Amino acid sequence: MGGAALSGALWLGLLWAGAGTGAGGGCSERCCEGRDAACVSSGWREDGGYGSCYCDGGCRRAGDCCHDHCQACPALPCVVGEWSHWSGCAEQCKPNLRLRRRYIQQEPKNGGEPCPALEEKAGCLEYLTHQGQECGHEHVPAFITTSEYGKERKRRAASSSWSSDKEEAGYCVEFKTESLSHYCALENRPYARWMQYLREGHTVCVACQPPAMNTDTHRCSGDGHNADGGKILRWEAVGNSRCQGTWKKIRQLEQCSCPLVHSFIFT
Repeated sequence: MGGAALSGALWLGLLWAGAGTGAGGGCSERCCEGRDAACVSSGWREDGGYGSCYCDGGCRRAGDCCHDHCQACPALPCVVGEWSHWSGCAEQCKPNLRLRRRYIQQEPKNGGEPCPALEEKAGCLEYLTHQGQECGHEHVPAFITTSEYGKERKRRAASSSWSSDKEEAGYCVEFKTESLSHYCALENRPYARWMQYLREGHTVCVACQPPAMNTDTHRCSGDGHNADGGKILRWEAVGNSRCQGTWKKIRQLEQCSCPLVHSFIFT
């Protein structure tokens, strides 16, 4: 019995020594990407067992890697370069997308960290054509609030830095509301209850007055300048960005004449 035990121990010792030197198999020059049943060797496994073992990228998850897998097939993560500069808008004069890219400098190996996203997109809107002409302003939402705020703003204007004897008189734009979110009807804060009166299909008046009026263009952002009656324009209530919708421009007037609950101002 003692001789048999000694012989067995000697045999196991030789196997271990062979595995340690690569003579008994292992992953030397056998590394494979992904899970590959053909990427098989024989020898000691990382779990201490002896027999068939694997050198592929999935062996660690399966728990059947050869004992030298970490050394022979080290996991290398994906390496990417820096982001490029953002591109310009894909199209001028209307909401579109711009993008930026980065490129792979080293592919992942042996189950290393996979590559992150190589492309990012973001919204954009260009206000000039390639020829330098202004455009795109009809896509900017009209930010509106109750006309009552206009009275308060006029009172404050008397002592403000933007008050002027030559102050623009302003103008009025009539719109027909096409859609609005349900958040408008849910608004019940005292200073924002005016939003409850917004309704689909109603005609509303929106006044353009300083300081909302641009001193160079003499217009308010989102007033639908040069938009025909069939163009859908966007608006948003100041004080609750979820109260928003669309409308179509009817006409521009010198003065507003809508009922108070349907009278607003550009901000």
